[in-house]
Amino acid sequence: MKKVVIYTSSTCSHCHHAMEYFDSKNIPYEEKNVSKDPEARKYLLQKKILGVPAIYIDDELIMGFEEAKINELLGI
Repeated sequence: MKKVVIYTSSTCSHCHHAMEYFDSKNIPYEEKNVSKDPEARKYLLQKKILGVPAIYIDDELIMGFEEAKINELLGI
């Protein structure tokens, strides 16, 4: 199974929607909440990523919740 990491913030509705989607498909993921985790925030800033959700599937980055792209990368 591919590794999924979702960078989120506490107030981001798209982030919550993305996590609900992964939960509904029983796809495990690691959440990194930039509102609570300064290291996660620092990582995104180093990558010049200024928005969330930032979803990594293995090494592929998806900005925002793009269901079709997620499904393509996960092969579902």
